[in-house]
Amino acid sequence: MNTKNLVALSLLVGMGAVLHAVIPNIVLGMKPDMLLTMMFLGIILFPEKKSVMLLAIVSGVVSGITSTFPGGLIPNIIDKPVTAALFLLLFTLFKKYQTNLVAVGVLTAVGTIISGIAFLTSAYFIVGLPGPFAALFAGVVLPAAALNTVAMVILYPIASSVVRRTNMTSRPAQVNK
Repeated sequence: MNTKNLVALSLLVGMGAVLHAVIPNIVLGMKPDMLLTMMFLGIILFPEKKSVMLLAIVSGVVSGITSTFPGGLIPNIIDKPVTAALFLLLFTLFKKYQTNLVAVGVLTAVGTIISGIAFLTSAYFIVGLPGPFAALFAGVVLPAAALNTVAMVILYPIASSVVRRTNMTSRPAQVNK
């Protein structure tokens, strides 16, 4: 793990934490997890397993600390590594499309849905849900997937350009539309 990559990942987590802290609640104490967008961006830019797992654990703790969901710390700590591992798996399976903006957007939506299911399921078993699973999924997870996708489509070309110009990674990060 390279120091430059760690600094870049920590900046992404910091920006995600601010976004996660300031976004308002939507339904029953739940709000879209904008930290996911930054975690996904970190995985796309630096897809090494060690970096991804470190990013996932830190994102889970930070997301849990800034969560307004009652008892949301442990479900967030469970959710982020599961989501990161599945996101990395999907990202590597679709290696051919890794720099395609549409594919990155779709992958972000799918990753957000995976995260929502993992969070709601773990919260259900650990602390209980403040409402029906389906209502929370439809009221929070699906809007979060849309919001995260839009954010990723805007941020990914900018971030990949910065990474390419600063030679932070050996992988080409050119955006194909």
